[in-house]
Amino acid sequence: MQNITLKYPGRAAAGKKALAGVVGSGDMEALFEPDTADRLDVSIITSTDGSAARWERLFARLSDAAPLPAGRLVIHDFGATPGVARLRIEQVFEEARHE
Repeated sequence: MQNITLKYPGRAAAGKKALAGVVGSGDMEALFEPDTADRLDVSIITSTDGSAARWERLFARLSDAAPLPAGRLVIHDFGATPGVARLRIEQVFEEARHE
């Protein structure tokens, strides 16, 4: 297991806590909690050692596509493909924006 911590500017508003995915499903879950700070703190617990660069690239693509919300994102990853990881993150951010 590897723990990865990332920090990004949080520029978008998000109104509520949200969850996407299921830990026991064999891929990943993403839990988001909004905050008033101007940053997004990302905590990733992954079963894939040596994957920090992959996560950094994924978040670089996400932040290029749209402003990231301010808050805390916790990811429990059990070998999800980059496509599934992006989908779960986009789902949790979408859910957090809708009140």
